[in-house]
Amino acid sequence: MPNWNGSDRRERLPADWPRIRLRVLRRDGHRCTHRDQYGERCAEPATDVDHIVPGDDHRETNLRALCGFHHQAKSSREGALAMAANRRRINRRFRRTEAHPGLM
Repeated sequence: MPNWNGSDRRERLPADWPRIRLRVLRRDGHRCTHRDQYGERCAEPATDVDHIVPGDDHRETNLRALCGFHHQAKSSREGALAMAANRRRINRRFRRTEAHPGLM
């Protein structure tokens, strides 16, 4: 299981999440569904159920089984993108504007 400290993620999962999770793992044969650049499927056992499109869409069509390594890699990428977007948003708020030379 992921580190849930400081997260409200568990609270946002549906009450029947354990049953949904088990159905997804069974559907995917308890094997990681990540595919490499050659289309080869990871051979590791799946330990996690991942949301394909991030958010709170818990339909089985938006869920897939992943091994811990590939789930962590995907989550890290998504976290880095979110942090970069947040940095850009903050930087825009503090961007200094120059006076137009013709108006000086």
